[in-house]
Amino acid sequence: MKHRTAEELRELAQVHPAPRPTPMSRAERLTRWAELLEHDRSRRLSTLIGTEYQMGAVRDEMRADNSPISVAFSDPALRAEGIRNDTYGEAKRFFELTDWQVHDILCYCHYGSTVSADMAARGVRSAIAGRQGAGFFDRMRYAAAEPGGS
Repeated sequence: MKHRTAEELRELAQVHPAPRPTPMSRAERLTRWAELLEHDRSRRLSTLIGTEYQMGAVRDEMRADNSPISVAFSDPALRAEGIRNDTYGEAKRFFELTDWQVHDILCYCHYGSTVSADMAARGVRSAIAGRQGAGFFDRMRYAAAEPGGS
């Protein structure tokens, strides 16, 4: 192996920038979030209280430690895609969700103080399909079967 100076390498080398990965689509970001939640389906996650009663600016700043959104925010791939924090408003922006979709995924009124990661993932997957959250009967089954469900 012959040692060369940096100047010699610049003259000899053909530098090609690494191809930039294609940004994830909305569906890919949501699928990634659902998969992260499904990794530990029984994990208990914090909900947000009264999202539907807050003014937009206040609601957008709502957050809780160990929430479904914090699971997404802790993922390096989603952070590289541009998720900035674990607030309600950021989930709405980054995942291109409506207020009602975010509400259905993580509001206290559906699940009580905590929701299983599996149930949150169902809400995320419903958003991928363009539906409102898990649905009345899913939530009733959840409330009957899960500790802390309401």
